[in-house]
Amino acid sequence: MRVAIVHDWLVAPGCAEKVLEQIIECFPDADLFSLVDFLEDRRPLGGKPVTTSFIQRLPFARRRFRAYLPLMPLAIEQFDLSGYDLIVTSSRALARGVLVSPHQTHVSYVHSPMRYAAERQHQYLRDARLLAGPKSWAARAMLHYLRGWEARSANSVDRLIANSPLTARRMLKTHRRDAAVIPPPVDVHDFALRTDKDDFYLAAARLVPDKRVDLIVEAFSATPHRKLVVIGDGPELSAIRAKAGPNVTMLGHQPSDVFRDYLQRAQALVFAAEQDFDLVPLEAQACGTPVIGFGKGGVLDTVVPVGEPHPTGVYFARQTVVSMLGAIDRFERLREQITPAACRANAERFSAAAFRRAFMAEVTRTIVAAGPRHGVNAAARRDLETSVVR
Repeated sequence: MRVAIVHDWLVAPGCAEKVLEQIIECFPDADLFSLVDFLEDRRPLGGKPVTTSFIQRLPFARRRFRAYLPLMPLAIEQFDLSGYDLIVTSSRALARGVLVSPHQTHVSYVHSPMRYAAERQHQYLRDARLLAGPKSWAARAMLHYLRGWEARSANSVDRLIANSPLTARRMLKTHRRDAAVIPPPVDVHDFALRTDKDDFYLAAARLVPDKRVDLIVEAFSATPHRKLVVIGDGPELSAIRAKAGPNVTMLGHQPSDVFRDYLQRAQALVFAAEQDFDLVPLEAQACGTPVIGFGKGGVLDTVVPVGEPHPTGVYFARQTVVSMLGAIDRFERLREQITPAACRANAERFSAAAFRRAFMAEVTRTIVAAGPRHGVNAAARRDLETSVVR
């Protein structure tokens, strides 16, 4: 059975690339495709060569590949996958738009639908300062086109797999398709448990508007008796630094070993974003570090709140300074109920081995249910039915 794996883009390591790494572990002989490949850390790819699209060769693609978003649907459709039996797409938005035939099986792992083209269109336009004028209408027309293209692209997928229940609900809302749910993996072995904690809180995220690191910095600047360390870089760095009080330390981007050290020593990770899924809260818990998180989105699936058995953190209800400070106060009153061992045990539910087993089981069920009409011969189906991912 010939397998092709298609990923949106390879630019920087993140949650999607950790998923891709495990998909490659499941299919080590597969061929790999991506719109662009500028990834410096090649470990997630297992040494595989990458077939890229024409966008790879366009001017300034390394630094500004997102500027070519209007061309990406065309580019993803140019990959010739006609010689493959199984196509696995790892898709934030575009990879599942590859062209497939009725005789091929297409399984798509969805990190998120195009939220900037759907439910967050108006926020996207505000953030980009495109509320009026010719550029605004050009952007609106492009987003309209992308919404239609994305909806059509989902029709070619035999099985959708979402990274969280929230993503599955979004897929049902936008595409009227049910999706299985398999959370992304956290490599718990990379994050050692530490039970003694220092006296600071940690925020770790890319400094972009939807991560709401600005809100965290405002909350801690208003309570100078607490210490906050911020790890991350991005376009909002200067604006956030201007809001930071003397009790807030901005470290910018840090290598992974420094990030792990701070994650292990922090009293708690403060996480203010509404994400479909984010690995950082799970990485914190793997270190035995509790999470103070915005109680919406993926945090609800990965953090066990105080009041439930074996809690690992607390939620705040609204993205406001008052709501966040209330949650921090509650954490400080009830922190003895949260143990590092419980945090670690919760993170282990999301291990890489658990991801591989669940993913291969879903792929196998899809191929077996499709039967001979998808061109996968009986021997290959038997191999899949008896396979065990270790």
